[in-house]
Amino acid sequence: MKTYTTQRGFTVIELLVVVVLFAATGTIFAFQWQDLHANFRDNQRKTATNAIHYNLEKVYHQKNGYYPEFINEDTMNTLDKGLLKDPEGRNIGTKDSDLRYEPVGCDDGKCSGYTLRAKLEKEAEFVKKNGDQ
Repeated sequence: MKTYTTQRGFTVIELLVVVVLFAATGTIFAFQWQDLHANFRDNQRKTATNAIHYNLEKVYHQKNGYYPEFINEDTMNTLDKGLLKDPEGRNIGTKDSDLRYEPVGCDDGKCSGYTLRAKLEKEAEFVKKNGDQ
């Protein structure tokens, strides 16, 4: 009478299938991770733009009757200083910054309006102007 013994283990094909599945899952995860971080940075830019806009409208303009020609820590002293920088740490309005302040109708440092712009990674440019709600 012959007895058969069973061998335990995986075949090469089974191991290859598992490796391919892990590689595919890792690739998908990496792309999703990058998208998640890009969306997070875009939300930071929008939050900063909205906060600056609100501060210009409800604090600076109501107090002074005009808008500043430049935005910095001195002109926006009631605003969190971190909001004046983009996610990469560049100050608003500096070269290569994702956040821009464009004053309009300026005379002797006093401006009648402005446009705030945030360059986003996943969406069109985010724009706020004086008087926007």
